[in-house]
Amino acid sequence: MKHDLLHKINKPEIQWQEIKLVIFDCDGVISDGKIIYCGEELEAKHFSAHDGMGFMLLNRAELMCAVITGRSSVVLERRCRDLRIPHLYQGVANKLEKAKQLLKELNLQWDNVAYMGDDWNDIPVMQSVAFSVTPADAMPEIKHLADYVTTRISGDGAARECIDYILHKKGLYEKAVSLYLKEITQ
Repeated sequence: MKHDLLHKINKPEIQWQEIKLVIFDCDGVISDGKIIYCGEELEAKHFSAHDGMGFMLLNRAELMCAVITGRSSVVLERRCRDLRIPHLYQGVANKLEKAKQLLKELNLQWDNVAYMGDDWNDIPVMQSVAFSVTPADAMPEIKHLADYVTTRISGDGAARECIDYILHKKGLYEKAVSLYLKEITQ
């Protein structure tokens, strides 16, 4: 029996001005997907400073941001706090249901959302949103189902490329950079 989520769906043309929220997965998207255990209680993740700057620009463009991930990590909590990502949901088995709850809370619709994921557990959300993105190193099936595949790999600029792409499409890239530069030079 074939499942509908295994096939790329036809979406309406993206209305870039309607995108108000960008949701990211963590492992394999904003981190390189490697999980390093450091003893019984500690773990480490690799994050990109370039991706971090992308999140700073996203904030300056007044776009909302969230992370929904299947795992739970203190390291990710710190990264989201450092990047001022206000909506972090960890240990989520059903990302689609969590995204629905977030949209209801923020009074948004699916056509207001972009999502970046890299594996099967991301597909239900990727097929629901207006614009879906996956990193260059995602599995081939996931790349086939995404609306956009970055040239950069996970944890190494893929999230930044996604953010820059959206900001350019919305006509907000220069404004976001200008606001950031103004903040750091005053």
